[in-house]
Amino acid sequence: MEKRTLGRTGREVSVVGLGTWQLGADWGEVSEADAREVLEASAAAGVTFYDTADVYGDGRSERVVGRFLADHAGEGFTVATKMGRRAEQLPENYSAANFRAWIDRSRNNLGVDTVDLVQLHCPPSATIEDDATYDALDALVEDGSVAAYGVSVETVDQALAAIARPHVASIQVILNALRLKPLERVLPAAQEAGVGIIARVPLASGLLSGKYDASTTFAADDHRSYNRDGSAFDVGETFSGVPYDVGLAAAADFGALVRDLPGEVTSAQAAIAWIWQQPGVSTVIPGARNSEQARSNAAAGDVAPLGEAFLAGVRDLYDARVRELVHHRW
Repeated sequence: MEKRTLGRTGREVSVVGLGTWQLGADWGEVSEADAREVLEASAAAGVTFYDTADVYGDGRSERVVGRFLADHAGEGFTVATKMGRRAEQLPENYSAANFRAWIDRSRNNLGVDTVDLVQLHCPPSATIEDDATYDALDALVEDGSVAAYGVSVETVDQALAAIARPHVASIQVILNALRLKPLERVLPAAQEAGVGIIARVPLASGLLSGKYDASTTFAADDHRSYNRDGSAFDVGETFSGVPYDVGLAAAADFGALVRDLPGEVTSAQAAIAWIWQQPGVSTVIPGARNSEQARSNAAAGDVAPLGEAFLAGVRDLYDARVRELVHHRW
């Protein structure tokens, strides 16, 4: 699989990585055995970048990834975690003392002395704009607790504020066929600054797989059930903030574009490939609940250039179906 430099980390990572939210919580039950199979299948398929967070299953995802990492020492994998969402989302909670406590817990969960990349986990805008935030993160780099740091964001304005900081290595942002706004300013600014882009929610919480319809149901502990109104966290994380019925119609349009592609490409693979083929994207982090999904997602890293007709079709469906609902919000 093609590899790209992950911004200021200097690390080479696979263009398709693995997001491990599913392996912790909020997507229905995934056993530890299944979680390990997902990790192993991804690695065998060429995935070298793994993204987790301290809040996924209250550390369960980090611990599973840590045990996997220990069994693959020296194989060149890069593991990123995120911190900050275990506390009430107030700027004053993003303090140097809390950073120290959070990163030490993650280091213990992952079984590492130095975390490859730590990201603030969609913090308040005031935190992103505060000089003290970066002083505290710089201190973690200086003492060897982390090798590099980045920021996971919800909005374009947050991304641009973080990109302007000289030591921010990467930005994690929602980017998919139902969320095009980052293409306008975020990706060009990141390229110019040498900052990596980690694209999350590539399938719009599964909508772009083309496997859902109006009768599809989700488990009660799945955020696609309980966060459709944004009552648990930013609604943009669930179906990219698009109402479910609108998302189904947009996904059908996307599926029609995929059917015109040559070869055997699934809707999910096309959705992932569309992202990593955007200039400025370092890696895309789809999740997977089983090894079959993991292998299929990784295969998206081998999809041939989708072509201008496909790219134009994505822009058209976005303009027709979802722009007015999401473009002004994030």
